Amino acid sequence: MTDIKQKKENVKMHLKHLRQNLKKMHLEVTEELILPNPDDVKELMNKMDKLLKLIESK
Repeated sequence: MTDIKQKKENVKMHLKHLRQNLKKMHLEVTEELILPNPDDVKELMNKMDKLLKLIESK
């Protein structure tokens, strides 16, 4: 697999993981009326920032 394809796959994997976490948080807020832990939100934001930096570096 070429380097570019590998990077694309890595980005896809990270996006899927972020999406799953966000969906979980959304369900907790809307269905269970539970606010997410602020540290969890910060962690997701940091992951998104890292992913954005990776994408911008291309």
